[in-house]
Amino acid sequence: MFEITQLNPQEYRRQTRRSSVIIVLLFLLLAMLLSTGSVMLFGEPGGDNFRWNLGGVLSALLLTIALVRGQFWRRPWMAAAVYGWQLKRRLMSITNVMHHVKTAIAAQDQAAMKLLRFYHLGLTQMHQLDGNSGELIQLVAEINQHQEAMLALGMDTDVQQLDPVWFDSLKPYKTAQ
Repeated sequence: MFEITQLNPQEYRRQTRRSSVIIVLLFLLLAMLLSTGSVMLFGEPGGDNFRWNLGGVLSALLLTIALVRGQFWRRPWMAAAVYGWQLKRRLMSITNVMHHVKTAIAAQDQAAMKLLRFYHLGLTQMHQLDGNSGELIQLVAEINQHQEAMLALGMDTDVQQLDPVWFDSLKPYKTAQ
């Protein structure tokens, strides 16, 4: 179950910049080493070694991805970037079924209402973390309207956790269309 964690936007951006720089530098170093190594091992002096250079760069890319996912993902210096990636993935999973969510909300399905509330809270945080408040201003009316509808039904609007079961409640609305 994914939970929205309150983060300082400036600290989040500082940490994600730092982890991004580390990963880019690692990729560049690996690309240079693997390209040079493959040309030295398999290339022809004075010949066309483009394929060996390209092979080294592609190998560096694959190795960088493997290191990030296998080793760095659980490191404290990657925590902010991992959290941001996970939050964006959860928001995208909701965006992909948004038309079903809206249909379910029209039928006052409470699970769908919680799902949309989580989406609004997560989207608000993502815009704040990314420093993109301009996009958020356009959604304020929709967010407030949905919050008021939940309050009118006596529902809790502090939906900080995404319950995967809420997606299951959308199944009847998927088959109805």
